[in-house]
Amino acid sequence: MTQWISRRTTLKSAIGVTGALTLGVPTLAGTAAAANDASSAAKPSDELTLWYQTPAADWESESLPIGSGALGASVFGTLATERLTLNEKTLWTGGPGSAGGYDHGNWTSPRPGAVAAVQERIDAEGTLTPEEVAAELGQPKHGFGSYQVLGDLELTVPGAPAEADDSYRRALDIGSAVATVSYRHEGVAHTREYFASHPGGVVAGRFSANRPGKTGFTLRYTSPRTDFTATASGDRLTVKGVLEDNGLRFEVQLRIRTEGGSVSAGADGSLTVSGADSAWFVLAAGTDYADTYPDYRGEDPAAAVTAAVDAAARRSYDHLRAEHVRDHRALFDRVSLDIGQRLPGLPTDQLVAGYTGGTSPADRALEALFFQYGRYLLIASSRAGSLPANLQGVWNNVTNPPWDADYHVNINLQMNYWLAEVTNLAETTAPYDRYVESMRAPGRTSAKEIFGTAGWVVNNETNPYGFTGLHEYPSSFWFPEAGAWLTQQLYDHYRFNGSTDYLRSTAYPVMKEAAEFWLDNLRTDPRDGKLVVTPSYSPEHGDFTAGAAMSQQIVHDLFTNTLEAARTLGDSPAFRTKLKDTLDALDPGLRIGSWGQLQEWKTDLDSQTDDHRHVSHLFALHPGRQIEQGSEWAEAAKVSLTARGDGGTGWSKAWKVNFWARLHDGDHAHKMLSEQLKESTLANLWDTHPPFQIDGNFGATSGVAEMLVQSQHGPVEILPALPASWPDGSVTGLRARGGATLDLTWAGGKATRITLHAARTTELTLRSTLLRGGEQTVKVRAGKTYVFPRDAG
Repeated sequence: MTQWISRRTTLKSAIGVTGALTLGVPTLAGTAAAANDASSAAKPSDELTLWYQTPAADWESESLPIGSGALGASVFGTLATERLTLNEKTLWTGGPGSAGGYDHGNWTSPRPGAVAAVQERIDAEGTLTPEEVAAELGQPKHGFGSYQVLGDLELTVPGAPAEADDSYRRALDIGSAVATVSYRHEGVAHTREYFASHPGGVVAGRFSANRPGKTGFTLRYTSPRTDFTATASGDRLTVKGVLEDNGLRFEVQLRIRTEGGSVSAGADGSLTVSGADSAWFVLAAGTDYADTYPDYRGEDPAAAVTAAVDAAARRSYDHLRAEHVRDHRALFDRVSLDIGQRLPGLPTDQLVAGYTGGTSPADRALEALFFQYGRYLLIASSRAGSLPANLQGVWNNVTNPPWDADYHVNINLQMNYWLAEVTNLAETTAPYDRYVESMRAPGRTSAKEIFGTAGWVVNNETNPYGFTGLHEYPSSFWFPEAGAWLTQQLYDHYRFNGSTDYLRSTAYPVMKEAAEFWLDNLRTDPRDGKLVVTPSYSPEHGDFTAGAAMSQQIVHDLFTNTLEAARTLGDSPAFRTKLKDTLDALDPGLRIGSWGQLQEWKTDLDSQTDDHRHVSHLFALHPGRQIEQGSEWAEAAKVSLTARGDGGTGWSKAWKVNFWARLHDGDHAHKMLSEQLKESTLANLWDTHPPFQIDGNFGATSGVAEMLVQSQHGPVEILPALPASWPDGSVTGLRARGGATLDLTWAGGKATRITLHAARTTELTLRSTLLRGGEQTVKVRAGKTYVFPRDAG
């Protein structure tokens, strides 16, 4: 709950699908609900539960995450001393006021002609090493900062057992977004329950027992930093702090309510519950961060934190919990997946350890759970009013997390949102939209000071404080294509949902200004007269060149999308002509090399033994739409992908799931999902790079959806990459571009029923073996439902 929540209008809710029509060739069939009723109180399912027989001993691999978007907590379930690791997503060091100074990554002194000099050397020499380019264009980071753990809640439970016995169970129901701990001790059944409420803006927990007066604990706040004071009065714990590095103010407040018993405040800042039947707490937190350039500061968080915790404490626990579950289910319940999963009664860590990628119902259960877990994690870490999901979503347990738990924008932030539209979670993109918009102002300064041009730019990684410039680490300091790539999600949101208001007000201004940057920064390649990006670097791999494949493909994607949007909105003919002429002159970044591969660089430099984790030159296949299955480019992409192998980090394997799905090879896509689950998934189902990195979770969920529905080229493809291991099944609620929501059933590897819920009045083309000739174009009306084949329903 941060101070900038209400200063700007948040993204409108995704179009709900309601209505009633059942069609093969359209015919009226009465009224029906179009999708899962998100407000219904669906029963919890063990198929949607992570559970364990022991407390967590390790935060990264065993704790269970809950989140409200802005707030996060990780549940350990330890008995004598319970522990919740807390997070507030804007708690960052660095930025304005940082002890090390802050420059947004812009050069601290002018370097006239520096970029041009590197371009000329590349023209003359063909390649330059990353070290050579970094020496000319890079500089040390100043005040970049790191995402900070907020602290820990420690709850000491008197009389609790030291170790778990057979009665112990720790669980996370991702269908309701509620974590639980239960055990029996000395004839008493004890239950703990935790959730993070987006509508309430709080983390809540409840301790209870089945005998009166048997609930008690002492609660205190701890932190690895010493920049805070903690005081307790009555039923309230108050933590006030100021980050030493940059002066960012933060506040945490917690209040306790009991049934029976008493609450007492300690001079050491603790709260003690004694002799209660049950006791519950609510916790709110915030900072004075604001996403406004150049100061990035707002109001003191105290008033908003107090208001949130007091409002929650005035309600009953049951009402607070019910509101949270309704809010979560309104998003989560939109999609269901049945691929023949059957749970064997094993705890989740044993389910992971025993996974083989074979044909067992237990393996299907883990795959289905992993798919839905990605959706759960995005709901928990990306809601309106907060920053977008970072490298760890919203969860972090240290003051110096890997890669600062920042926003890497050479694939990672983008991958976080690949699942959002297709798995019916469009609302979760609101923080992403707002964050990208917030980069325009600092990005203009970086474009002007580093490149001497118009437009906006951001490079390889960034933070909440508008770091759009450069640093000096040779293999990751340069990637000005990042801004162009970031706009892809905004345009895709329009393609899925069709709102020209959104396109005009949110997406297009960002896209157009990114396009203006590249209109000014492309350079004619003396080798063939084509326009190229230079200096160009295929992320974290090889040397600097001119016109690397990914660079060209990203700019091609940006120009294609921006031109389409300009035509839709009727932007000036002069701008549209300039954009089209430049697109026509642009090197498309597609070349087939000497061994049949899609080249990573404009010159044929690819090695058949190269197994680098980045497969950047396949951007045009996924997430781009430049390459279509069946083309010569798709065949060349397959050669490249095969050569790279099935290894890599967790997020790399997830990307390969999507690649193989786009190539309509469901069995290989499933193999990559299997490799990710076997080698790159922790016991709590977090993806590991290693270490933990959440983009692999999100990318895998996207990949499963791509196996079932694709629409990037316009036609809606039904089951384009169904693996043999999922011969029979069903899915409900997946979205396609053009405003369609799809429920699919299949048997024997082929679709048996397609139900399409239309959110827009338009014309849609479906491709499926179920349809006569394999394809059918249908005029659909908003709010109506269509069923295929004709005699279904």
